[in-house]
Amino acid sequence: MIDIFKELHIKGWRRTYPLVGKPDFVFPKKRVVVFVDGCFWHGHDCRNVTPSANADFWNAKRDYNRKHDQIVTETLIKKNWTVIRIWECELKKKNREKLLEKISVIIK
Repeated sequence: MIDIFKELHIKGWRRTYPLVGKPDFVFPKKRVVVFVDGCFWHGHDCRNVTPSANADFWNAKRDYNRKHDQIVTETLIKKNWTVIRIWECELKKKNREKLLEKISVIIK
């Protein structure tokens, strides 16, 4: 993500900013937070692979993560933050247009 910010001359981001959910990137002046969610850990449908060993554990873990993500997003929105959630797979070159669309609020 940092490479993309640099390439597009996007500045003003912070890491380890003290907000609920620990966003990956925070743009305090624009009140925008960016989360980069791992597809496996957060249950994105691009990965339909569940390990056969301990499948119940992994499904419960992903369900918990999704619910937690939703609570964090709602909490930040109520505090007037714009929340951008980027899937790990969207960082691939073939998904660049989708990524640029999602971060367009930062570019403006």
